[in-house]
Amino acid sequence: MGPLLAVATRYGRWLALPLGVLEACAFAPFSLHWLAPLCTAALFLVWQDADAREAALRGFLFTAGTFLAGTYWIYHSVHLIGQAPVWIALFLMLGLVSIMGAYAALLGYVAGRFVPVRGLLRWLLALPGGLVIMEWVRGWFLSGFPWLSLGYSQLATPLRGFAPLLGVYGVSLAVAVTAGALTALALGERRERWIALGVAVGVWATGAAAARTEWTQPTGREVSVALVQGAVPQSMKWQPGQLERTMALYAGMTRPYLGTSIIVWPESAIPTLESDIRGYLDGERAAAAARGSSLVMGLVRRDPASGDYYNGIAAWGPAEQWYYKRRLVPFGEFFPVPARVREWMRLMNLPYSDFASGPAEQAPLEAGGERLAPTVCYEDAYGAEQVGLAARSTLLVNVSNDAWFGDSTAPHQHLDISRMRSLETGRPMLRATNDGVTALIRYDGSLAASLPQFRPGVLTGVVRPRTGATPYVRMGNVPLLALAWLGLLAALSRRGRTA
Repeated sequence: MGPLLAVATRYGRWLALPLGVLEACAFAPFSLHWLAPLCTAALFLVWQDADAREAALRGFLFTAGTFLAGTYWIYHSVHLIGQAPVWIALFLMLGLVSIMGAYAALLGYVAGRFVPVRGLLRWLLALPGGLVIMEWVRGWFLSGFPWLSLGYSQLATPLRGFAPLLGVYGVSLAVAVTAGALTALALGERRERWIALGVAVGVWATGAAAARTEWTQPTGREVSVALVQGAVPQSMKWQPGQLERTMALYAGMTRPYLGTSIIVWPESAIPTLESDIRGYLDGERAAAAARGSSLVMGLVRRDPASGDYYNGIAAWGPAEQWYYKRRLVPFGEFFPVPARVREWMRLMNLPYSDFASGPAEQAPLEAGGERLAPTVCYEDAYGAEQVGLAARSTLLVNVSNDAWFGDSTAPHQHLDISRMRSLETGRPMLRATNDGVTALIRYDGSLAASLPQFRPGVLTGVVRPRTGATPYVRMGNVPLLALAWLGLLAALSRRGRTA
């Protein structure tokens, strides 16, 4: 047993939590991308030679550390902004951390109980494949929380090239295989080390080659855009008397940019129901149309047909069009609890709200002569659910209100999620937020321009719409999951034959 393995074996339980906390620094705003494969390799090391129960505990501690450090802002948004009691904020934050840790605990148990103890099958196939399957499952199971996937840490490395091929989880797989190769270099025999080195070089070379490939094509048009950031603090947004000031603010900020092809306002830009300000909206739409502009804005709407309330996006192009948010935020936009519990929350004066989810199939929005694939805030974290709309669109548009998170890491993490969606689909994105980070994102995921946080401003620029489909848009997560499952099952079958 080498000294590295001896330390991992003896102190793994105590190392797991701080290693997980360190991994959170791989993500924005720190973006120390090299920590992702190193910390994942450290996780593989602390799992080495641990029995199933110990591996489960270490996996739980590692991932709990990552999410405790990476999503601490849940407490900020629920208590400081949402004004919920401290105990509810702590319960939600620690509950999420525990659930995320439970996924890694299950993977650790499987690794300790069913996967070969040593060898390339374990390090290069089983653990990377299992880790990616874990990320995929936690991205949809029980509504899902697809935040802090390893792939988001690699937007500045050659591994980003896997995103148009296999999506963000494909980038995660490349990170995990790199981590497995590092583990093999530390623990393997001479032949295993050479194979692991070759695999790592091959993965990074493939990513670099894919990153230089253009999977979609420009239409040849250039479209002028203006993204309006009102920077109204969340603590003021719903105060009495603020509505009129906010309406005047957005109208005044928009006026100098009429004539721009597409003008975008952020999520729930005007804090009231769309029906309550119909006269105001008609005036803004008419002023924009008179100058050849199309308005796109986030609004809350009570659907006249169903009577349900939606968090939506309105677009005034050839006609008035609506998109309704499909993925709602649990405990933010809806409460997945029985009616009796909601009644209790009402009596206790606890903040709650319930929106309806939009239909799974919706049409792109037409604005400025282009077809826009819309998302509202958090739902752009669900990449596989965006590919259908993206395939029929030439631009992506996301409206968000990240004011809930204040001056925390969350807005920067969310920006990287949006960048990944552009990279996966090969489409530019117009990203309008209430107080940051408002940005123009190129088709390759790079930032064309952005506004400073917490300051009113209008971001202007020219975007070049694109058509065509990346391999990920065509096939979604199917190829990636096939690779991950094959790797895991190959290792499990080998353990079964040698047991």
